[in-house]
Amino acid sequence: MKALMLQEYRKLQLVDMPEPAIGPEDLLVRVRACGICGSDVHGFDGSTGRRIPPIVMGHEAAGVVVKAGSEVRRFREGDRVTFDSTVWCGSCRFCRRGQINLCDNRQVLGVSPGEYRRHGAFAELVSVPERIAYRLPDGLAFEHAAMVEAVSIAFHAVNRTPLQLDASVVVVGAGMIGQLVIQALRIKGCGLLIAVDVDETKLELARKCGADHALRAGSSDLPDQIRSLTEGRGADAAVEAVGAAEPVQTAINSVCKGGSVTLVGNVSPRVELPLQAVVTREITLYGSCASNGEYQACLDMLARGRIDVQGFISAVAPLEEGPTWFDRLYRREPGLMKVILRP
Repeated sequence: MKALMLQEYRKLQLVDMPEPAIGPEDLLVRVRACGICGSDVHGFDGSTGRRIPPIVMGHEAAGVVVKAGSEVRRFREGDRVTFDSTVWCGSCRFCRRGQINLCDNRQVLGVSPGEYRRHGAFAELVSVPERIAYRLPDGLAFEHAAMVEAVSIAFHAVNRTPLQLDASVVVVGAGMIGQLVIQALRIKGCGLLIAVDVDETKLELARKCGADHALRAGSSDLPDQIRSLTEGRGADAAVEAVGAAEPVQTAINSVCKGGSVTLVGNVSPRVELPLQAVVTREITLYGSCASNGEYQACLDMLARGRIDVQGFISAVAPLEEGPTWFDRLYRREPGLMKVILRP
């Protein structure tokens, strides 16, 4: 089969690989669409340490079952499916408690620090356990289904955030996850939604996704602007969708006393924390990792059109054009958000 291999940092190559083996509980899936995640782009040059060459990346995918293991019961050849990016074991303490995203033995498709190594879906075929697979609703395009992983991450972050009906929320970072968080917050019944980003184009898109106000990051009076929009208090909650020091501090400075900040961005391994502000204002910090059971509901919402992802898809291209698109995304070409490859 053909696969897009990260041979070394900043070098992707289309290669021939053996067809993946499957066990009795596995599915062999012919990939029809696989999105280039921002984390793949960050891993492309080794800056995150989470993609170690040689590795086939890709974890936002959908396709068709071409073979099922002897113990598979829910799927058969020809079924249209997508799958979680986290391969959870089902038997550790966290899996037994229903916290599959915290599995002690987890692997992540297309991610390879140490024991996590597992080839991903920038390939014609990928092998996944039946337990992480989901049937696609009728009529849901493969390209849209491949976006469900990102949608589920956004909803998991919102589910982690304690929100009362009509709460005011600041979303720091209007990349794709931030835009999906805004849509999820609207569905969850939030009131005032404020988007913050450095990019005016992203801020305009945030308005279209449901933000009431879109403010430029980096302004010295940004906290004052947010307080003026929230009766002088600050927002009830903030969701940080970048994962760097300045956006994290912006999120903390945006909320009222007793407010909460949910951290879903994951670019920088370490950030400086304004400890006294967190302690003296009793701000609660929540980490949000991947998703935990939100896939099916997100698929249903995508199929019903309650979540819009089409506006985020900048291009759909064949797998062999992957190196070119990775390079364009890595150079942060203006206007590019989500590129989906078709093996």
